Amino acid sequence: MEEVPHAIEEIKEKMKTVKHKILVLSGKGGVGKSTFSAHLAHGLAEDENTQIALLDIDICGPSIPKIMGLEGEQVHQSGSGWSPVYVEDNLGVMSVGFLLSSPDDAVIWRGPKKNGMIKQFLRDVDWGEVDYLIVDTPPGTSDEHLSVVQYLAAARIDGAVIITTPQEVSLQDVRKEINFCRKVKLPIIGVVENMSGFICPKCKKESQIFPPTTGGAELMCQDLEVPLLGRVPLDPLIGKNCDQGQSFFIDAPDSPATLAYRSIIQRIQEFCDLRQSKEENLINS
Repeated sequence: MEEVPHAIEEIKEKMKTVKHKILVLSGKGGVGKSTFSAHLAHGLAEDENTQIALLDIDICGPSIPKIMGLEGEQVHQSGSGWSPVYVEDNLGVMSVGFLLSSPDDAVIWRGPKKNGMIKQFLRDVDWGEVDYLIVDTPPGTSDEHLSVVQYLAAARIDGAVIITTPQEVSLQDVRKEINFCRKVKLPIIGVVENMSGFICPKCKKESQIFPPTTGGAELMCQDLEVPLLGRVPLDPLIGKNCDQGQSFFIDAPDSPATLAYRSIIQRIQEFCDLRQSKEENLINS
């Protein structure tokens, strides 16, 4: 039992160089959570003076190496810990995918081994001075989520961004995710409705591929009193760019999806800045 408090203290010390910590959650798999995490990292890293770290704790389904164009890269050990793999000078990535001999290898681990891996990622990776640590999580509310919340508890998490799609089959699991956040006292930055309609590039008419039969994320957020950060429409180029390991923002700067992403990223930054400002005022008062 002594191991967990000791690890929390070690991680708290390690995280002193990380300014903001954001968890990206979803109740349902396949809603675009890793895609959002990757593009949140890309968007924040466009400011060359901002240092970004992207941590993939989806132990059994690590897709971040593929999405970030880092498949086949290896983690290197240094005197100060594991070195992240860098996409740009100001964007570092860590994933269990870098530790596998092949991207097709299955990770067949029980809870304790997953928890140990997450502890290592948080304690042993040499991130250096970081402005934003983005943690991409697996779907659900299981071991990995409990571990990362517990280990980062003393280091202060800014909050969670929860990803959904418009249909009820996704929303019903997102309600559970919101309930999870409230039970573990994890602040909710807001909800992003992904795959929110499709705008035809030729006629500009919008079609609902996943109809919001129960009011979509907007009505759910009103009912549960959670901010709706925005809606990201479907764009075939997003999937294409993710498969090619490229930023969608570069390929489609004027896409409605890019504009939606940028608005959402701005709101996340404002949330983190406001939270930091409130904490600094409390310390100084």
